[in-house]
Amino acid sequence: MHIRYGFDIEITCDQALPSILLLDVHPDRRTDISQPDTMAVTSLADGAPCPTDVYVDSFGNLCRRVTLPPGGARIAAEGVIHDSGFPDATPEEAGLPPPDALPADTLGFLLGSRYCETDQLMGVAWPMFGHLPPGGAQVQAICDFVHSRIRFDYAAARPTRTALEAYGEQVGVCRDFAHLAITLCRCMNIPARYCTGYLGDIGVPADPQPMDFSAWFEVFIGDRWYAFDARHNRPRIGRIVIARGRDATDVPFFHSFGAHILSRFSVVTEEVGGERFPQTAENRRDHWQSIARIRGAG
Repeated sequence: MHIRYGFDIEITCDQALPSILLLDVHPDRRTDISQPDTMAVTSLADGAPCPTDVYVDSFGNLCRRVTLPPGGARIAAEGVIHDSGFPDATPEEAGLPPPDALPADTLGFLLGSRYCETDQLMGVAWPMFGHLPPGGAQVQAICDFVHSRIRFDYAAARPTRTALEAYGEQVGVCRDFAHLAITLCRCMNIPARYCTGYLGDIGVPADPQPMDFSAWFEVFIGDRWYAFDARHNRPRIGRIVIARGRDATDVPFFHSFGAHILSRFSVVTEEVGGERFPQTAENRRDHWQSIARIRGAG
């Protein structure tokens, strides 16, 4: 199957704004792209292109350095990618190697991080999941727990909520589901990393809300990484990874070094030839305003 994906974002600013963009499809999926997704960054004032400098960060993500001009810029791209059409693998039988047998490059994903307080949630994780067979069964049990523990509410989102706070407040958005599940996995000695990217309504009922980027997580069990999603808690079709990191700190789609306003935000992810919910000017405007409120300074 083929999936059309892309975004149309506008950032306004009073002064030149040095920024880092994490909006390119991850290198792992670049060879699947069947229609180029060249990103265009153009001045809102005169339409002039803004040059970007591409580099790969320490997690293997494609990043772009760019200085947005006074007045701001439009950032847009659209492409088509080939996908297997199969849902996420469900490796409940996959076992967990002991920490001393894990590959060295997975060990950093056992540690606490900005949004994932393993030291604070260790006492929650072990009594709840320590009796289960190590590996896939534990991860699925963690997803089941997080899925039932947190109530999804876009209006209640905030960019500073940690896993511990999500556990206590029992409300959040996809990043909060991912952070809590990641933290509980790490408490159980399961390497877990945060993922952000595209996830369209393919093979599931269409969500009437405007499309957004999505967050999920991956765990290393058996001998490879597997995708899990505590928010939806079901195998999904068509995940397109943009970036991976320890938590959301490592993979903001827009990181700036100065004041700005997110004035437009639109994302598309749909199967080519498939149906999609009709977007109106009104629901797009409301969505951009809520995104700007949630993400704040970026």
